[in-house]
Amino acid sequence: MKFLRFAARATAVSVWVLCGLLMIGLLYLIVGLAARLWLKKYWSKILLWLCGVRVTPHGEPTLERAVLWVSNHISWLDIFALNAVRATAFIAKSEIRRWPVLGWLVAGAGTIFIERASRHAVHRVGLSMQAHFAQGQVVGLFPEGTTSAGFDLLPFYANLFEPARKSAVQIQPVALLYFQHAMRSDVAAFVGEQTLINSLWKVLSAQGLSIELHFLAPIMQADEVEAPPRAELGRLARHAIAEVVAQKSA
Repeated sequence: MKFLRFAARATAVSVWVLCGLLMIGLLYLIVGLAARLWLKKYWSKILLWLCGVRVTPHGEPTLERAVLWVSNHISWLDIFALNAVRATAFIAKSEIRRWPVLGWLVAGAGTIFIERASRHAVHRVGLSMQAHFAQGQVVGLFPEGTTSAGFDLLPFYANLFEPARKSAVQIQPVALLYFQHAMRSDVAAFVGEQTLINSLWKVLSAQGLSIELHFLAPIMQADEVEAPPRAELGRLARHAIAEVVAQKSA
């Protein structure tokens, strides 16, 4: 049954990804920003449904105006789960751009790639973030810099909090939790030496997968006069997310 479930879902997802590539290659050229964001949101919702993954938002996500969403990072599904709430421009490592098919898709959807080996990478990414904020968009940041199994948090890198601080936009932490049959699970975690193909097999052959997105109180409001330094913003965001992760793990 697992193989049949995987085969059916993999076929449906492949067709939907192809539709996404065509959408980016054709529709994105002729529609405005608002339409592109709408298409990205609903395309992501359908993708998650085809993967057999249910998404449940909690709290009060910022659905209007510019905002930086700061989240823990567990799986490639994180991107689509957050997009399903509001279309988001994510900061991602440049290696993702080289992933077959999925890399082309996230690149076309407006992902901000960071070359971690470059001395000027943070500056270039910061300028791109500020351009997105100026358009009233959401930027998504995974400050751990890599994925984890989801039961604890890695240290946060605070450098990329600075563009939001300079732009005086709201910073909202988001805690992502993965479940299988209502129990915390690492089935969807994309960690270690695992390949994308192996991760796809685990996700698409599984039953009962769900993601909770906990949108927490902002740690910095828009136009805040005396915003904390970026290191303090990183500490506040990590603490807020860690509380939810620990509470739900108990």
